[in-house]
Amino acid sequence: MKAFYGDLKLGILGGGQLGRMLIQQAINYNVTVKVLDPDREAPCRKLCDEFVVGSLGDYETVYNFGKKVDLLTIEIEKVNVDALEQLEKEGVMVYPQPRIIRLIQDKGTQKQFFKENNIPTAEFQVISSAKQLKESHIPFPYIQKLRKDGYDGRGVYKVIDESYLDKAFTEPSLIERWIDFEKEIGIIVARNESGAVKTFPLVEMEFNPQANLVEFLISPSTLPFEIQQDAAQIAVKIAEDLKIVGLLAVEMFLDKHGKILVNELAPRPHNSGHQSIEGNVVSQFEQHLRAIFNQPLGDTACLNNAIMVNVLGEAGYEGPAVYEGIEKVLKCPGVYVHLYGKALTKPFRKMGHVTIVDADREKAIEKARFVQATLKVIS
Repeated sequence: MKAFYGDLKLGILGGGQLGRMLIQQAINYNVTVKVLDPDREAPCRKLCDEFVVGSLGDYETVYNFGKKVDLLTIEIEKVNVDALEQLEKEGVMVYPQPRIIRLIQDKGTQKQFFKENNIPTAEFQVISSAKQLKESHIPFPYIQKLRKDGYDGRGVYKVIDESYLDKAFTEPSLIERWIDFEKEIGIIVARNESGAVKTFPLVEMEFNPQANLVEFLISPSTLPFEIQQDAAQIAVKIAEDLKIVGLLAVEMFLDKHGKILVNELAPRPHNSGHQSIEGNVVSQFEQHLRAIFNQPLGDTACLNNAIMVNVLGEAGYEGPAVYEGIEKVLKCPGVYVHLYGKALTKPFRKMGHVTIVDADREKAIEKARFVQATLKVIS
């Protein structure tokens, strides 16, 4: 195998902020990076060694891109898996493996995987028609999710009672029993080709109710040790059952009875791990690179209390991005601003994130709330 730190060319499918932060870490290892993305103004465009504009869903585009790299990874799951499988057959290393991307692309098969492998998850039913939806055995209220293409809160619909069925999705979907949860939690786990596995400490998340995406994250968790241990064991089991190579984000619910239920998986760096850049010995991005290059996995211990705040485009604004309040935020000690290089803002678009670190957990949370109230993306 070529040395990862010079003569091995890494390809990334997707040129968004996850790819951008992955490149920032790859630079430290002298990794040559080539990126494919349909947006010629994607956040990665100025950081990578070579940027290619093209569709992630087109077989020929993905195949031809992959033939020119030694190892291929993703920063988004919505890619042409047929092309990845062919590349894998022809000797290109593809991590995470195409079979895992295919499984996770479909929330229905993802849930079936949980069921078949005794992974705790909410009761669910796979739906292929509006008629089936109306005849479901799962009681109201429940959550309906499109089996494919849902992302960052899109493709999710809460059905409170029968009157909501008229606006329900008609495409293939699944429905899940509504969970009266105490907290939304997450663990990122990494596995390399040699089979070494390591988890990051559990984090607690708050979701934006309108956009249905993470906007506030606290690390490390203060939940009881037993709960944190159980969550880590579940994450490790999933990674080992899948035999994934790379990073896996495991989103979970902690219900009112202290039971952990797995919600969804993401086989890549994830929004729930951004705080690791400043808050942990090794970041999720470095860990992903270590895993896919089959290097020793890094120490995931927390260095400090770390709070991550997503910087979202403000409602009512669309156009060239203006970061209002950034000077006030930068005056705060222990505040780290990450802007994603997106020229245009729109409501709830992820424009950046801010990590706040402090030895005092309450002070970190207080500063994070200040950041939330002060830093606004307008136009």
